[in-house]
Amino acid sequence: MSITTEPDVLERSSQKTEDYPLSPVPLEARRSIWSLAPLLMGFAFTSTTLIAGGQIGPAFRFFPDLISVIVIGNLVLGAYCTALGYIAQKSGLATVLMARFSFGNIGSRWVDFILGITQIGWYAVTNAFVAQALNQLIGLPESLNWLVILVFTYGFCATAYIGYKAMDWLSRFAVPAMLVLIAISLAIATKDGGSFAQLQAIEPTKSLTFSAGLAVVIGTFISGGTQATNWSRFADTGKNAVNSTLLAFLGINGLLVFAGAFCTLVYGSEDIIQAMAKQGLLFWGLILLILNVWTTQDNTIYAFSMAGANFFRTSKRTLFVLGGSTFAYFLALSGIYSQVIPYLIFLGSVIPPVGGIIMVDFWLKHQGEFPSLQSRQPAFNWAGIIAYVGAATVAFVSSQLSLGVPPINGIIVAAVLYALMVKILPQRSIE
Repeated sequence: MSITTEPDVLERSSQKTEDYPLSPVPLEARRSIWSLAPLLMGFAFTSTTLIAGGQIGPAFRFFPDLISVIVIGNLVLGAYCTALGYIAQKSGLATVLMARFSFGNIGSRWVDFILGITQIGWYAVTNAFVAQALNQLIGLPESLNWLVILVFTYGFCATAYIGYKAMDWLSRFAVPAMLVLIAISLAIATKDGGSFAQLQAIEPTKSLTFSAGLAVVIGTFISGGTQATNWSRFADTGKNAVNSTLLAFLGINGLLVFAGAFCTLVYGSEDIIQAMAKQGLLFWGLILLILNVWTTQDNTIYAFSMAGANFFRTSKRTLFVLGGSTFAYFLALSGIYSQVIPYLIFLGSVIPPVGGIIMVDFWLKHQGEFPSLQSRQPAFNWAGIIAYVGAATVAFVSSQLSLGVPPINGIIVAAVLYALMVKILPQRSIE
């Protein structure tokens, strides 16, 4: 098996300026839950999750079917993201850096690519969503969509360019404001929606299997959750990493899926922002739109920059913020917004196996402690690569045949295959 070596370690000052893209976060740079939790919660506040909730709302009876899909889906998503968040805190590493151990020094570049390209897809989809929302809410001409997308594409990436500190302060302001606005809107919707019996009487108008509904709920943020380690690596304790991640991916993501589904039932709108317009809260709906998109988009393009920096083994993370934003701008103009649900199901197939493999690699192979990034690594860890290909294939085929829940299938198969491959294939010791 060929062996590659890492380049010389960059100066710590340079790593600090760029938010440590190629090294563990040192203890002196770690943050408390009061810093980390709002940032992760802001990341999970995204309008595309509202849309996903709106897609499953008309497909199920309110209780227990719809509630079960939301609760079970978010429990799985929260558990998956929390496990990765704990590993990130213990190692100080982001997912793309952890993947070097389980996929190899060169093989891990596939992980950089798939995680990076999915984040760019989200960045483009969400910017296109903003333009469409403004068309519907305030009658902005569609002929100006290119300009709206251009402004928000580069405006949303400003805090990501600066780094963790700017994103932290934005989230501390935005998250409480968004929670208050959603609470007000849901309170009005509850009043307008009538009694529980009236909600139960609403017949499903779309056809979606229970497993497909779970795949949509989990797929809403499985890509982002896999890369939430970009921020949980900054946690000062494992407990704070776990609690912050749960608040974001069980609490906030679950709230938004429910809000999207509930507003569809009450107002026939899959988006709480459009529902707020019907409630006479158009101005506040626009404020919520900007805040929830901004706190997600800066995290999204930041995640892309981390993947890009690792792919090219450069500390110039900020260059990928600007380059990725530009690519996303042209992608948004291509009409990617119309493919949201197929995109979510695709993510649910190809992303979860990465996390499953990393978890087994950390706890089983490395006994809860990764070696130094500067240690010699195999160019390709075939155990990880074989396990990934097999698990991603199983997840994708099961999504096409409606067998089980594809994201869960992918995680389980990846973990089992990697554990077997580690035992079967000869492993070179890490020097």
